[in-house]
Amino acid sequence: QVQLVESGGGLVQAGGSLRLSCLASGSIFSIIGMGWYRQAPGKQRELVAAITSGDTTNYADSVKGRFTISRDNAKNTVYLQMSSLKPEDTAVYFCNMLLRRALSGWGEYWGQGTQVTVSS
Repeated sequence: QVQLVESGGGLVQAGGSLRLSCLASGSIFSIIGMGWYRQAPGKQRELVAAITSGDTTNYADSVKGRFTISRDNAKNTVYLQMSSLKPEDTAVYFCNMLLRRALSGWGEYWGQGTQVTVSS
């Protein structure tokens, strides 16, 4: 059983910062890819940022230069540092991991989501 638990969401004024964390627990052998997605009301879920096991990163154009994704392999944790937040960043943010389970096989897992609200 693998679980992803996010934390760090909340309400912030435009121009402010937040740091999201996502901890993976359970029978994990290794984590290949980690990412953050978001879904605003009435919109499709979209990729915000991703990071590979080799620390290659990828960002949505809308967040480049404002958001930074990082990972701590020892803690099975991925972070999203969000700065210069805008009202259009308001969404539920989900972490996503592609990992190899300790006993067998690979799997893709999602967190439960954390709300980020940016007021103007």
